[in-house]
Amino acid sequence: MTSTTTTHDHATPGLPFSLILLLATGAGLSVAALYYAQPMLALLAAEFKATPAAIGLVPTLTMLGYALGIGLLAPLGDRYDRRSIILGKAAALVLALLLAAAAPSVTVLALAGIAIGLAATLAQDIVPAAATLAPEARRGKTVGTVMTGLLLGILLSRVVAGVVADQFGWRSMFVAAALSIALLGVAVWRRLPRFVPTTPLPYLALLGSLATLWKQHGALRRAAMAQGLISIGFSAFWCTLAIMLHGEPFKLGSTAAGAFGLAGAAGALAAPLAGRIADSRGPEIVTRLGAALVAAAFIAMAFGPNQLWLIAVGAVVFDLGAQATLIAHQTIIYSIEPAARSRLNAVLFIGMFTGMASGAWLGSVVLAQAGWQGVCVMSALAGVAALVVRMWPVKKYAACAA
Repeated sequence: MTSTTTTHDHATPGLPFSLILLLATGAGLSVAALYYAQPMLALLAAEFKATPAAIGLVPTLTMLGYALGIGLLAPLGDRYDRRSIILGKAAALVLALLLAAAAPSVTVLALAGIAIGLAATLAQDIVPAAATLAPEARRGKTVGTVMTGLLLGILLSRVVAGVVADQFGWRSMFVAAALSIALLGVAVWRRLPRFVPTTPLPYLALLGSLATLWKQHGALRRAAMAQGLISIGFSAFWCTLAIMLHGEPFKLGSTAAGAFGLAGAAGALAAPLAGRIADSRGPEIVTRLGAALVAAAFIAMAFGPNQLWLIAVGAVVFDLGAQATLIAHQTIIYSIEPAARSRLNAVLFIGMFTGMASGAWLGSVVLAQAGWQGVCVMSALAGVAALVVRMWPVKKYAACAA
């Protein structure tokens, strides 16, 4: 596929599945780089003789780097050819992962984490690319399919990292990740079409337009706030799970902690279904149902028995809720201004990954002060708050997309 895209949603009924698969794989591999360290935190803390709070800075700074990269770099997708941006970020991500593999200290690993976060925002160039290539009537389904790849990357990265770290060492995981991104770059260079920019705004004006979009569109504000709240619990759970399982009463290693990603992946597989429901029934019902599932899962884990089966079931349910809500939020914001999809996506994911970074930090603090139950209670409160945000009365999206 070599033709350039247009600035409008062109009907491409035969959008090749191979291209959709490439976009889904690319989104998954790139965002996975953010999460490889999480199931390895106990190993990293032991090697560098770091406290849980100190080692918790690695995922926290990685998420902050991602949020910063979304704000500073993702809007460039509306100004320049997205294909070139994706290729440039892929090269930078390879270098950042290799730096992490060679890190001699927690400080260097944390700095590498910031670089990984910045470069991994190529996932947020891939998703708007999919929305642009897809015909309007199938946008929710197409974005949902690509997001399935992204979400599986988030969740299965923990499974892979846990196994590789136990068998070959944590440095091998970062080397393998760098190789996967290098191969992705080659595939993107061969298969992805070029994209015509949709705005002539200079860089500073482009960044300034993020605030303008935030002020103009209530739907965007609600989506970013609700997804950010859900992400607090999501990140707190995954960033404390390995440390919790490593201690009493479970005494499990990195492989077991990473294996919980399989439970979460079951929820992520529902992303295309959420996209289809959003296309046919409207996205609002999906956002409310998703937030309710997140809250219910964490309430059950907070006040139920501290058993592995309940944690696994809870991971399935809250991941299902989080991913369904994210797909619905993307369906909402992509209908606001087609020419500003990269910037709208940037605002949504700034909110999401600010929540992720906050959850990583809060989870470590709460785990130390109030234990695993405290983490689950905090995450449940965040889920309830997200549901409250989604229950605010708004005008119909078809009328004003706000």
